Amino acid sequence: MNLANRITIARIFLIPVIMFFLLVRIDLSSLVFFGYSITWNQVIATLVFILAASTDKLDGYIARSRKLVTNLGKLLDPLADKLLIAAVLISLVEMDKLDALIAIVIISREFAVTGLRQIALLEGKVMAADRLGKWKTGVQITAIIALLVNNFPFYFIDFRFDLVASWAAAIITVYSGIVYFVKNKELLDPNREKQSRSAGPQT
Repeated sequence: MNLANRITIARIFLIPVIMFFLLVRIDLSSLVFFGYSITWNQVIATLVFILAASTDKLDGYIARSRKLVTNLGKLLDPLADKLLIAAVLISLVEMDKLDALIAIVIISREFAVTGLRQIALLEGKVMAADRLGKWKTGVQITAIIALLVNNFPFYFIDFRFDLVASWAAAIITVYSGIVYFVKNKELLDPNREKQSRSAGPQT
């Protein structure tokens, strides 16, 4: 396994660390100033989340610069992103910081695209993340960070950036999912498998 794939796997192993600090009750003090408050649990979870999210760019850069791009990496990279995002979204819903509807919409899209990737894999095709998918991930990460830090620094100007970013993430997530399915609609053609069987083995 090459370095890029190891970094991707490391991102997956950081997920339970984030969930631990978000969901396990630890008696840590809070930071309070000018009416704004945030627990040390959230601070630690946010820093670990940022570290995990940043490895997405790192493993991609290493894979391209060192010519280490593999089919395993193309599958692991988006999978790690989806696991990271889904786990934190579920944690935020549990913490009453995120509307469950937004989490359901985003996670459902991720499961749907993952299913499509599996169909593509059976066809011998690897669906690498496209530019729109990267933008989608970026907006999701921005929204999650805003929620994790209790809307800092927009709290001080009474602007719900975290709420706006959350809905923006849901919208672009749905849109990018639709684009994925439209671009790969041939994989869902019910006649595709019949045609493949009728063609039989080629010699």
